[in-house]
Amino acid sequence: MFENLSEKLDKAFKVLKGQGSISEINVAQTMKGIRKALLSADVDFKTAKSFTSRVQEKALGEKVLTAIDPGQLLTKIMKDELAELMGGGQSEISLEGSPTVILISGLQGSGKTTFSGKLALHLKSKKNKRPLLVACDVYRPAAIDQIGVLAEQVGVDVFQDRENKNPVDIAQNAIIHAKTNGHNVVIVDTAGRLAVDEQMMNEIAQIKAAVNPQEILFVVDAMTGQDAVNTAKAFNDKLNFDGVVLTKLDGDTRGGAALTIRSVVDKPIKFIGTSEKMDGLDVFHPDRMASRILGMGDVISLVERAQQQFDEEEARKVQKKIAKNQFGFDDFLKQIQQVKKMGNMKDLMGMIPGMGRAMKGVDIDDDAFKGIEAIIHSMTKQERENPKLLNGSRKKRIASGSGTSVVEVNQLIKQFSQMGKMMKMMQGGGAKQMMQMMKGKGGMPGMR
Repeated sequence: MFENLSEKLDKAFKVLKGQGSISEINVAQTMKGIRKALLSADVDFKTAKSFTSRVQEKALGEKVLTAIDPGQLLTKIMKDELAELMGGGQSEISLEGSPTVILISGLQGSGKTTFSGKLALHLKSKKNKRPLLVACDVYRPAAIDQIGVLAEQVGVDVFQDRENKNPVDIAQNAIIHAKTNGHNVVIVDTAGRLAVDEQMMNEIAQIKAAVNPQEILFVVDAMTGQDAVNTAKAFNDKLNFDGVVLTKLDGDTRGGAALTIRSVVDKPIKFIGTSEKMDGLDVFHPDRMASRILGMGDVISLVERAQQQFDEEEARKVQKKIAKNQFGFDDFLKQIQQVKKMGNMKDLMGMIPGMGRAMKGVDIDDDAFKGIEAIIHSMTKQERENPKLLNGSRKKRIASGSGTSVVEVNQLIKQFSQMGKMMKMMQGGGAKQMMQMMKGKGGMPGMR
């Protein structure tokens, strides 16, 4: 996410880093590099120029030239201005109304239908709502099928009327159905086109007038760059939507849409799609995204994801097992499953300060734990409960059954043993001992 932009901004900042003296000329050179980085990310020239002018003005006003660490102070100013450019603060989705009606708009291929499913899951699991998905794309039979499949995946109901070719009628009937069946949120997925056209705009405007939605969201593919901003303006002129959803931010996006769209349409980015999985949806936080763009990580989001998967009862059981030296490979496997639920591995690594740049060019497969899981699944129940049983012949059998080598099996056993010792030390307050043990013996289990 924003890897190329982050790299180019870092190069621009190097003008200030490591220099004995900082001058207005150096700051101006840095701003020139930042402007080039923004333009290469498909930010329009006017926005890029205005942004760098504000940063330069603030930098000189903050006395960066006489600061102990000018680069650090300028980075802070950049972070604040980037966050402001993207909206300043988090913008909540409106859930008023009975039921709340949310209208989804956007071009074909932007990810509207998938987002509708993700939003339904988000509202169901995090807001305790009973959403109803509505198939209002009467032009693509596959769209009706797709939203039905997504509804089944996330465990919500769907309203479909294949015989009716009037999307306004379908939307109105869906609201009646929602009221009758106890649904407090109605998510209306509308038809898209390959380009903005009058028929599409008039149709969605008619749906808006008929159902009076509390929230209109415009879904846009972040990979389309500046074209996404132009499309957003056209939709906003017609619909006056409430917020933007950026999809496919896990792809090779240059970031221009995220940085520019707020300043063009003056509407907040409310959600971002972070993976193809149905739980790959995050509420957009401009300040956190600014930190990530500048390579400062996003620890808050990382902790929030961990908390969502944290099971207090399971944690207590694990603690008891650790205290009694009964922590086995089955328990380890459960911990791996929790980590995997947190999302895309490369995305998670990018949330750790400094790791985004360190992992540049490194391909982290979502199946990074596949080998570990295969090894553990190749063990018998007794071996998973009591790793001390693992002698040479058992290791050979496990390696053969998991498609790995004895060396990899030994490596996992060693790392598992080290992790068990660390966890026990942490329970006993031995953080200092743990740090000493990690020194020179590093390596997270499964990381090679």
